[in-house]
Amino acid sequence: MRVVFLEDVAGVAQGGEVKEVKNGFARNYLIPKSLAVPATHDALQRVERLAKQAEVDRLRRIEDTKALAAELDGVRVDIEMRAGAGGRLFGSVTSQIVAAELSRITGREIDRRTVEIAEPIRELGTFDVTVRLMSEIEAGIKVLVYAAGTDPSDIEEDSGQTEEETSSDDPSEEA
Repeated sequence: MRVVFLEDVAGVAQGGEVKEVKNGFARNYLIPKSLAVPATHDALQRVERLAKQAEVDRLRRIEDTKALAAELDGVRVDIEMRAGAGGRLFGSVTSQIVAAELSRITGREIDRRTVEIAEPIRELGTFDVTVRLMSEIEAGIKVLVYAAGTDPSDIEEDSGQTEEETSSDDPSEEA
């Protein structure tokens, strides 16, 4: 079935394009969600206007995403978790938890699939995480995981003191 796409459909077509798609895909998904219309004579005459509108929408979405990336870049997300004495967590910090916290901070919906954590975080500390908002737009954030009932600044101080203590211990041992 030939359809005219009204909006961008990821991996399928850009808004304003005329493409041949499977009948079921068009009838069950594209047309009910108003992503496309059948390629009738009237719809084909509207293609140029639809293409221009889709391009404007695409550029606006890219600008909004860039603004969000600039807002997120360098943000620190504090996540409180229950932890054992050795600093191991009871559970783990996943991309879903980080995305929910980012959504709360920014007031905008952040999809969990945009948060790239190689494997779930299972210990206390600070971790660098990438948020890929679009294919070429990303932001780097820091995730601070701290034990329940403690202050998040304690983790930062502990990591800073550990490095200072290590460097100060070495000269005293040599003297």
